Amino acid sequence: MYNIIVLATGNKNKVKEFQNILQDTPVQIKCLRDYGPLPEAVEDGETFDDNAYKKALHYARVLGLPCLADDSGLVVDALDGRPGVYSARYAGEDATDRENCDKLLQELEGEDNRKAHFECVLSLATPGGPALTWEGRCDGEITTSRRGESGFGYDPVFFYPELGKTFAEISMEEKARVSHRGKALAEFAAEIDKVLIWVKQRMEEIKPPKPDHKEFEHNDWSQERMV
Repeated sequence: MYNIIVLATGNKNKVKEFQNILQDTPVQIKCLRDYGPLPEAVEDGETFDDNAYKKALHYARVLGLPCLADDSGLVVDALDGRPGVYSARYAGEDATDRENCDKLLQELEGEDNRKAHFECVLSLATPGGPALTWEGRCDGEITTSRRGESGFGYDPVFFYPELGKTFAEISMEEKARVSHRGKALAEFAAEIDKVLIWVKQRMEEIKPPKPDHKEFEHNDWSQERMV
């Protein structure tokens, strides 16, 4: 039972990406959709690390299972690091991927410096609180228009020089090898045996016993003492 890890996401694209990378490991992947409606985590951290841990710990405590969460986003040099932790809602709370991309392209219109990178932090938390983390980064450039029909998020406007294509123009397998999330997941998969041992230990931890108050029976708590 300790090989079950819940992905703290309902995003089908992310789930598929995780499953493809972890398909040769003993991990049984679940996602939030497998458990019905759940209270949402509050992602108000200032860094990817903060949000990944908040999300992983929230769902680990709600479900009583180890949860793996990622927080990732696009960091653009010319925009002082934006959209950053606001990548998913850059054009508004309910913005679509297209709307986010369109806002980004509009803000970079006429800008010569198109350098950008994706960052990803994975956090695996248990209900008791401890967590493990992995990080990944992928450098590239922002295009001047959308290119490609695959992927999601900012993939159509993120150009990867080594392949000469945007992330939306390459296959999921190619993306998994070079993407920020793929790199972080590859590190996670490489350590999976140790990770599962760690999970088992954390899930089997026994709460410390309540103190035995009999040892205090000889004390007369009714007597005031002068110090």
